[in-house]
Amino acid sequence: MRYFLLLFLLSIITVVEICGFQGSRSRRPPIELFPDMVRQNKVRPQTAGDFFADQLSSRPIPAGTIPRQPAIVINGQLVYPYEDSPVNTGKIPGTTNFIAINPLPPTRQLLDRGQKRYQINCLPCHGPLGDGRGITSKYNMFSMANFHDQRLVDMPDGEIFDTITHGKNLMGSYGAHLTIEERWAIIYYVRALERSQLGSVGDVPEPERAQFKK
Repeated sequence: MRYFLLLFLLSIITVVEICGFQGSRSRRPPIELFPDMVRQNKVRPQTAGDFFADQLSSRPIPAGTIPRQPAIVINGQLVYPYEDSPVNTGKIPGTTNFIAINPLPPTRQLLDRGQKRYQINCLPCHGPLGDGRGITSKYNMFSMANFHDQRLVDMPDGEIFDTITHGKNLMGSYGAHLTIEERWAIIYYVRALERSQLGSVGDVPEPERAQFKK
């Protein structure tokens, strides 16, 4: 037992001598058990490289392919997914404040697309009316958001976009499943659901109001 303790103590001293204590500084290079996790054979975007004849690391999109996150046209300008733009983040650039209004122009096509994506991704939990009474409520999951609550009615569109992108509480992230345009389309449809339940007769255009009263 005495020799075991002595050997154990020597082992600790050896490990400390080689590795040091956590947070301590040393002039010796660190021990890398898996160096390939830190030093990978790759190139950075927009940098020079010797592999291709034009010496550019970023390559043009091959003909016939579809980009995963295509650029979005806003007011005649292309907005790419990597830009710090309210379209991509839901926030005012350079701040943590959410934008109040959906930046995409509302169209019938966008609303229809939002309805389809909502029915696929959101309806099981939030229900067809957006009241949080989806199929999951039948399995004792009652914490789903009700879009007709005043808190969510008053919530900025950018904050809803951020929740869809990154998730919140029990809701997972849908940023990898929905394109940027699809997320904004869903928000338009959610606002339409709110108006369908919380609207008044005064919200109906005058030409259709008489037919509505019938």
